[in-house]
Amino acid sequence: MKKLRLLFIAFIALLSFTACTEDDDFTFTAKPDPDGINFMNTPAETYTLSAANSNNLAERFVWNEVDFDVQTPVNYELQASTEENFSSYDVLGDITQTNLAVTVGQMLELAEEAGLDNDPETEALNTGNVYFKVRAYVGANAGNVVAQTSEILMVSVTLPEETGDVIELKRELYLVGDATAAGWNNNNNNTPLFRDAENDDLYYFEGRFAGGADVQGFKLLESLGNWQPQWGLNEGVATSSEDLDNDPQAFTVSNDAYYSFTINVADGTYSFDEVDASASATYESIGIIGDSTPAGWDADTDMTQSEFNPHIWYTKDFVFNDGEFKFRANDAWDVSWGIALAAISGETNLGGENITATPGTYSIWFNDLDGRFLLIPQVAE
Repeated sequence: MKKLRLLFIAFIALLSFTACTEDDDFTFTAKPDPDGINFMNTPAETYTLSAANSNNLAERFVWNEVDFDVQTPVNYELQASTEENFSSYDVLGDITQTNLAVTVGQMLELAEEAGLDNDPETEALNTGNVYFKVRAYVGANAGNVVAQTSEILMVSVTLPEETGDVIELKRELYLVGDATAAGWNNNNNNTPLFRDAENDDLYYFEGRFAGGADVQGFKLLESLGNWQPQWGLNEGVATSSEDLDNDPQAFTVSNDAYYSFTINVADGTYSFDEVDASASATYESIGIIGDSTPAGWDADTDMTQSEFNPHIWYTKDFVFNDGEFKFRANDAWDVSWGIALAAISGETNLGGENITATPGTYSIWFNDLDGRFLLIPQVAE
């Protein structure tokens, strides 16, 4: 009887081991996504590439999320080639996100691989095409991989003759605080101040501040996503945390109203005065138009209107080519803004001259109260 009991126990153990082994061998079966994978971004008509702007953002490639019906992260591989058949290619990124920033420098490398140059003394062309596609996959590259690949996206690139136009990165100042659109968030599409076209230490802003008894006010940041350096007040003088070795106090705001704010960071002087903006026009749309823009002189590229302040307009990752541009309201020429001389920031005039564009990718801000604009060169992350 004892032997029978031992044999029964051994049989149960064998069954348990077999069940465990079968569980360990269980795998999910990946299935292709019936919707496939496709690029969501629309490329510019052509990308003007200059070595001086190598760190600037050329294009952020965006694609849809792919569902392989398995509980495992999906990897995305952005590929670039100088050949439409992708007989050879470079992998620009292997990530789990559904977007990837490509710099002017990376585009230039592809253009040079394609035999393009900007030397007028050679027979090589300075305009041509490069190609992109994105591959989604699960599994190890060595085997057991299920993958899908997008259609090929053709991109036109131009290497202009060098004219000396260089995008200079300058100090920016961004509003932060509970009196501002961003609140106390250092990376919430914070509205910038508008730098003077001739004096890099002088900044302006005319617009709404949400003041009140329970409001702390606002400060200024030099870099989105970073609290240092920050600008504020110390004993009535505008100063930065770098000069104080600690954080300055906030600028206080008495009322929820429109103010004119000017600050000179070189000497710490500033002015902050309430203004009456009730008679100022409010526009349904403001756009950028010109032969330097994606739609040329045929159509505007509309900007986004601030929900906090209807007189502030902005757009991100905007690509300028060689040429000129203006701002105009309501998709018509009744109200437009231009300037006699090109500037990274400055004050436009109603009906003024076309503004000369320096090729590159920018975040653009416009204030229809005083006509000031700001072009912030975008550097890929």
